[in-house]
Amino acid sequence: MTAKLTYAVTAAVLVVYFVLVGSRGVMLIQHGTLLTVTFGVAVLVLPAIGVWFLWKNTRFVQQANRLATELDAEGGLPVDQLRRTPSGRIDRDSADEVFARRKAETEDAPDDWRSWFRLAVAYHDARDTPRARKAMQHAIALHDGKPVRT
Repeated sequence: MTAKLTYAVTAAVLVVYFVLVGSRGVMLIQHGTLLTVTFGVAVLVLPAIGVWFLWKNTRFVQQANRLATELDAEGGLPVDQLRRTPSGRIDRDSADEVFARRKAETEDAPDDWRSWFRLAVAYHDARDTPRARKAMQHAIALHDGKPVRT
């Protein structure tokens, strides 16, 4: 629940920021000189990119949560049995062991979105966020029956 609240607050702050920056861009364009119009258009590009990025990330999180809910209903969510350091961080060796099992599972069933979901969780636990995100995108594409990029 805390993660959802944090995400919502961060998204709201970003939207306010995009509105403020966008209004400054509009004011620059309204000034009417070549220089201010050029800067105004450039300033408007930044919030547009930000809105797109926020939208893509929000959709990704919603899709991943949808898969997690479905996998949980099936009883297939990975159980957190990882060893932790005294500070609470996941022990690297423990994460590597789970990752090796998940990788083998995915190699045995490359068209199963469930194995890709569990692999994404293992990547996340191993602190490999780029690969975790790609594995989750792969799981989402398989689940939705979309073409999978390799």
